[in-house]
Amino acid sequence: MGTAFLWGAGLLLALLLVANLAHAADVTIPRAAQQYRATLVRAAHATWGVDAPVAVLAAQIHTESWWRNDTVSQVGARGLAQFMPTTARWLPSVAPETGKPEPFNPGWSLLALCTYDKWLWERVAGHSDFERMAFTLSAYNGGLGWVNRDRKKARALGVDDRRWFGAVENVNAGRGKAAFRENRNYPRLILKERQYAYIKAGWGPGVEDEALL
Repeated sequence: MGTAFLWGAGLLLALLLVANLAHAADVTIPRAAQQYRATLVRAAHATWGVDAPVAVLAAQIHTESWWRNDTVSQVGARGLAQFMPTTARWLPSVAPETGKPEPFNPGWSLLALCTYDKWLWERVAGHSDFERMAFTLSAYNGGLGWVNRDRKKARALGVDDRRWFGAVENVNAGRGKAAFRENRNYPRLILKERQYAYIKAGWGPGVEDEALL
């Protein structure tokens, strides 16, 4: 492999890293986030351990509700973590530690998000933690069943089903256009843009693309 090729690849990775940091500079952490920071950190450590990806979880709340606890979406998702009522009722059946669903209770909502993410993480696979987290986030947004169908279709098409970015993210097993677009933007916004603002602000570690490190 030529020196020029290696130099060019290194330059590309450096430019991508700079681009991610530039995106982070464009992200403003809502003032409301500060009042929930300690609660999120406790919930993250309780469910994921001391190396919990706090910056990713914070960026996810940012994306879900902009840290507004009283938010109700047009389809009925509620609270900081935007749980649908059916999901909120189902979660204690697989994670009894979350207790009675209280989507407008910040403590419950943040613990539930961390717990559900961990539950999904344990049921998906990826070539790296970065790719695996992308699958996890896609499942949180649109359901694990859809992720499994997308991966199955990817395999049938000869697409690497353990790679999200540039692979499974381009495969649609039947979602409507709007739902597909929203679901594909969700991991990208969180992992490639917003988590870096929280990493920079010292909230805790994220899940970064190892290729850029």
